[in-house]
Amino acid sequence: MRDDRINNRTDNKNVRIIDADNNQAAAADVSSDRRSELREERPSLVENDAHTIEDGPLIVDENEIVEDASHYSERELNKTELTEAEKHAAGYSAYGEGKEKLIEVEHLKQYFNQGKSNEVRAIDDVTFDIYRGETLGLVGESGCGKSTTGRTLIKLYDATAGKVVFDGTDIQSIKRKKDLLKFNRRMQMIFQDPYASLNPRLKVMDIIAEGIDIHKLAKNREDRANRVYELLETVGLSKEHANRYPHEFSGGQRQRIGIARALAVEPEFIIADEPISALDVSIQAQVVNLMLKLQRERGLTFLFIAHDLSMVKYISDRIGVMYFGKIVEIGPADAIYNNPLHEYTKSLLSAIPLPDPESERTRVRKTYNPDVHAYTADDVLELREVAPDHYVYCSPKEYEVLKANYDYSYAHA
Repeated sequence: MRDDRINNRTDNKNVRIIDADNNQAAAADVSSDRRSELREERPSLVENDAHTIEDGPLIVDENEIVEDASHYSERELNKTELTEAEKHAAGYSAYGEGKEKLIEVEHLKQYFNQGKSNEVRAIDDVTFDIYRGETLGLVGESGCGKSTTGRTLIKLYDATAGKVVFDGTDIQSIKRKKDLLKFNRRMQMIFQDPYASLNPRLKVMDIIAEGIDIHKLAKNREDRANRVYELLETVGLSKEHANRYPHEFSGGQRQRIGIARALAVEPEFIIADEPISALDVSIQAQVVNLMLKLQRERGLTFLFIAHDLSMVKYISDRIGVMYFGKIVEIGPADAIYNNPLHEYTKSLLSAIPLPDPESERTRVRKTYNPDVHAYTADDVLELREVAPDHYVYCSPKEYEVLKANYDYSYAHA
């Protein structure tokens, strides 16, 4: 237990004191006067105003921990020195407490042209988790590895190294066709370009029903058609649209068809690869609200990949920021948006346009320069937990500075 908490929390409290010989003293009211008496009577006791580790242990009753925990400040509460019992007593809970991990990504790497002069490290040692029922937003500039991450998770690419564990199963170990079919039914993808991902030679009925046919989910042709009609209505279209071709729809309608196709096999996890990037603002809002509605109704889990940080914040529970194949910052949406720590995240946020003309004129755009970190060859760079659930890719020196200056008002609680 921390020394400052011992000094500040034991006046007029019932404590059990153990001396150097491990003999327990009777419970007493430890007032200031009594403290002085104890020092004179038994100098080996650890309880004094300048308590240090060398003085020996002081044991505080568990009931006193529960009673005192509510007095900690928000900043103090989020510090890792507090025990789990104290955090729990004060109402703090970690983001993942009581939640089930659906996706576990460990040191994932995806290299193209490996070993050649034109080798591309699209994903370079990425680690993160996705909890069941949540939406994890993944943002970053074009070419940073967002879409490659999504395609590797769904096994469209075989990972160069690392693990992707889906509901307890390492997807790289899935080899048999029968097992792959089961996996593909549970995880689906909404692709970035809805027109390119829809077969122009097939009608909408057959496009949406393709997954139903592969997994043999329909009893007969009538059941097949009814399932498609229901899916079309779910995404805001009508059953009359089932007999049209993709080129007869607008971009927003085609994206809805892509969502309906992903929902056809009743998946648990959906990777939405920039599903709104090609749409105008009003249609973007419709598609995002549709996804939120489906998540509430069906308990879906999303990996939402996009450029637009403001839209990502709206739909996401947590946000991960990618740069050159690495996740440089990940944490709760509010913390990332209001209290960014990595310089690249700050640069992305500064580029968000503001709807107020006056504010827009004075908005300062930040340009990210990797040289600002001044890393040396001896620096060990990795994701470090600066505050509860808020991780930043940094050196040990940066970590100490970030932790000391962290604004805990935005920490998850």
